[in-house]
Amino acid sequence: MSEWTWEWTGYDPAAEQLREALCTLGNGYFATRGALPERRAGLTNYPGTYAAGCYNRLESAVAGRRLVNEDLVNLPNWLLLRFRTRRAGEAWGPWFSPDARTLVDHRHTLDLRRATLTRSFHHRNGGTGLVGVEQTRMVHMGDPHLAALRTEFTAEGWSGEIEIQSCLDGQVINGNVHRYRALDRRHVGHVRTGAREPRTIWLSCRTSSSDITVALAARTTVVADRAPVASVLRPGRQRAVHRLVVLIAPGRPVTVEKTVALHTSRDTAISDPLGEAVDRVSTAADFPTLLDSHTAAWEQLWRRAELRVPGEAGRVLRFHLFHVLQTLSPHTGDLDVGVPARGLHGEAYRGHVFWDELFVLPYLDLHFPEVSRALLNYRYRRLPRACRAAAEAGRAGAMYPWQSGSDGREETQEQHLNPRSDRWLPDHSRLQHHVGSAIAYNVWQYCEATGDTEYLHTKGAEMLLQIARFWAGLAVHDPGPDRYRIRGVVGPDEYHDGYPDAGRPGLDDNAYTNVTAAWVLARTLELMRRLPAWRREELFQRVRLRADELPRWEEVSRRLRVPFHQGVISQFEGYDDLAELDWDAYRARYGSIRRLDRILEAEDDTVNRYKASKQADVLMLGYLFSPAELRSLFQRLGYPLDDDIWRGTVDYYLRRTSHGSTLSGLVHGLVLARARRSETWQYVREALEADIADIQGGTTGEGIHLGAMAGTLDLIQRGLTGLETREDALWLDPVPLSTLSEYGFTVRYRGHWGIGIRRRGGELEISVPDSEESPVRVRLAGRAVTIAPGETYRLTLSEA
Repeated sequence: MSEWTWEWTGYDPAAEQLREALCTLGNGYFATRGALPERRAGLTNYPGTYAAGCYNRLESAVAGRRLVNEDLVNLPNWLLLRFRTRRAGEAWGPWFSPDARTLVDHRHTLDLRRATLTRSFHHRNGGTGLVGVEQTRMVHMGDPHLAALRTEFTAEGWSGEIEIQSCLDGQVINGNVHRYRALDRRHVGHVRTGAREPRTIWLSCRTSSSDITVALAARTTVVADRAPVASVLRPGRQRAVHRLVVLIAPGRPVTVEKTVALHTSRDTAISDPLGEAVDRVSTAADFPTLLDSHTAAWEQLWRRAELRVPGEAGRVLRFHLFHVLQTLSPHTGDLDVGVPARGLHGEAYRGHVFWDELFVLPYLDLHFPEVSRALLNYRYRRLPRACRAAAEAGRAGAMYPWQSGSDGREETQEQHLNPRSDRWLPDHSRLQHHVGSAIAYNVWQYCEATGDTEYLHTKGAEMLLQIARFWAGLAVHDPGPDRYRIRGVVGPDEYHDGYPDAGRPGLDDNAYTNVTAAWVLARTLELMRRLPAWRREELFQRVRLRADELPRWEEVSRRLRVPFHQGVISQFEGYDDLAELDWDAYRARYGSIRRLDRILEAEDDTVNRYKASKQADVLMLGYLFSPAELRSLFQRLGYPLDDDIWRGTVDYYLRRTSHGSTLSGLVHGLVLARARRSETWQYVREALEADIADIQGGTTGEGIHLGAMAGTLDLIQRGLTGLETREDALWLDPVPLSTLSEYGFTVRYRGHWGIGIRRRGGELEISVPDSEESPVRVRLAGRAVTIAPGETYRLTLSEA
C-alpha cells in the first residue's frame, strides 16, 4: 500500500459491509457503495446507490403507533453484473458467487488519486477451470451523471464460453440498517424497463410519496478478439438485463465495459430524466477515455485541497478528505442539499442533515467556498419553514429542526430502538435547538473566510436575525439572580434529555446552548450596526422587526445564565445533583461502554441519573472559539473564565465522557491541543481511526461519519495552527504536538488561491501566490505582518 492506495485482501463476509462503506465512490451528485457487482442486497452485501437530496416519506406501524419517517432513498442497483462459464459442448456452470473456498487472491484496491476501486481475484470453477477477473469502477467526477464498471476475464488453461448478464435492478428496499427493519422500507415503485438496440437497457421508477422520477440507462459493450456469440436485451418487470455470450480462450481476455447514466426529476436543465439518461449513456465515451477525464477532474480537486502530513496520520487524513470530496464536491454547488451526517455511504440516520456542517464547513470555507455557500443556501431556503415551526411552538424567529431532509420540517424520529433491549423508546433529541447557533456560526465563519459581504448582508443577515430572534424569545428573565434562562432544551451531549423522574423532557440552562445563543445575539447586533442604513431598514421591514426587540437582545446577550459548580462550568443547571457513575465497574462488565445510554436502559436504568456524557458538551465551546474569544464571551456575560477554571472544566468532563460519538474524540483532541496538553494525541488518534477501525462497533457499515472525517482535516488546519479568519486577517497561533510536528496545506482566502501554510521543524512558513490581489494581513505570535502576493514569510516558533 502507498499513501494513495488502500487494500483489502481475502473475503470475509462479516466485514463486507464495513469495507463497502469505506470503498464507496461518489461525485457529490450520487454515490455507490463498494459492493460486489454480482451480489444483490442481503445480510452480507449491500449495493446501495444514493442521489444527494433524493428523499421519500413512509408511514410505519411501530410499537402500537403510526410513525412517519423520511429517508434518503436506496436507488435501483446499476452495479449488478454476473457471469458463468462452460467448456465447449458442456452445460453452463453455476453463476459465480463469492466463496472463500473457490476464491484465490481476492483483493480490493481503492486508488484515492484516481478515485477508482479495483477488485481482482481468481475463481476456481470445477466445471471449467481457473478464471482470472479484474474489475475497475468509477463514479465520474467530471460528468456527475455517469458511472462505469470495466471487467476483464481471463481463462487459464481452458477454452469455452462465458455468459455475462449486465443488469439494472429495480427490486430494491432501504435495508442497510438492521434496526430499522420494523419500518416500511419500500420507497421505490412504478418500475418500468426497456431497451434501445443494440447495447442499451434502461429502467425508470418513482418514489412513492415524494414522486421523484429516477432513470438509469446502461450501455454494455464487449472488447474481445471476436464479436459476442449472443447479445440480447431483455427488459423485465423489475429488472432490465443485457445477456452476452462470448468465446474465451487462454491468452485472449474478454473485457466488458458497462457505462451507466443516472438522472432524476430534481435535475436542472432537463425535460425528461429517462430521455436524458438514455441519450447521455448512448453518447458517452469508452471506459479509457472516461477514466482519463475522471482522473483529470480529481487532479484539480486534489490541487485545491493540497494536504501534506507525513506518516500514517497523513495517509488517513487523505482518506478522510477523499470521502468528504465524494460527498460534497463542486457539483454540490448546483444542488439543494445539506450535509448528510453519514455521507452518501449508507442509510444510518436516514440520510438526514444534523449539525454536522459545524464540523465540515470550516474546512470547506478555505478550499471550496462555493460548496459552503450552497450548503448555507440549503438552510436559507428552509428559513420560512423554521420560522413557521417557531410560530407553531409559540416562539418568534426561526427554530431549525435537529434533523432536516427534503423540505426543512422536523425529521427527528419520535421513537428510537435500543438494540440491546429491543425496546422502542421516546426520542427527545428534537429539543437540540442549538442547531440554530451552528447555522449562524457557519454563516459568520464563511463570510469571514471569503469576505462575501453580499451574502452576509442579505441571506446571511436574515438567517442570523431570525435565529437571534428565536433565542431572545426563548430566554425568560429570572428576577432573583437577574439572569435570563433558557429552559427545556437538550445539549450536544444527547445522553441527558431530562431530569431524573421529571414529568417533562428537557434541561435548563445548558451551558453550551446559552453561551452560543449569547454569541449569536452579539454577532447579530454587531452586524445590524455594520449594515448600510438602507439595507438595515429593508431587512427590518422584511422580517417585521419591532423597534423594542434590539434593546432586549442586547440585554439577553449579556445576562444569559451559565451555571457553575465546584469551580467548573456546569453542563446544565442541576448537573452537580446527579449521581457519580462507577466507570470502572461498567467497563469491567461490558468492555466498551461508548453507548452507555443503551446499556443502562437495558438494565432498566437511565443515564439521566448520572454525571456521564456521550460526547463533548461544555467542551464544544473550546472547539468553536479560541481561548481569547471564549474568555471574551464569558466576560460579556459577566463571568470570569481564566485558565484555571477552563483547565479544571476540561479535566472534569474528560473523566465523565464515554465518547459514544465519533465527534467526541475529535473535539477533545482539538480542545486539548489548544490547551497544549500531553493527552492530545490519544484523542487525535481516536478521531483518525473512528471509521477505518469502526470503533463504534458496526456503525460505519451503515455509512461513514462525515463530520468526524472533515473535522480531522480541520483539526490540522485550525487546531494545530490556531488558524482563525477574523477582522480581515488570518490569525495563527501554532500548537506544539510532537506526533504531528510537520504538516503543510494550502487555503483559499478572500481572492487568493493557494496560500501555503507549512510547518517544518521549528519554523512556520506562510507563502502567498503571485497575483494581482491585495496583500494578506497575518497576525501571529503577538505581531502583525503583511505578506504581498509572491512573498513568503517565515517565523521561528521558538521566538513565539
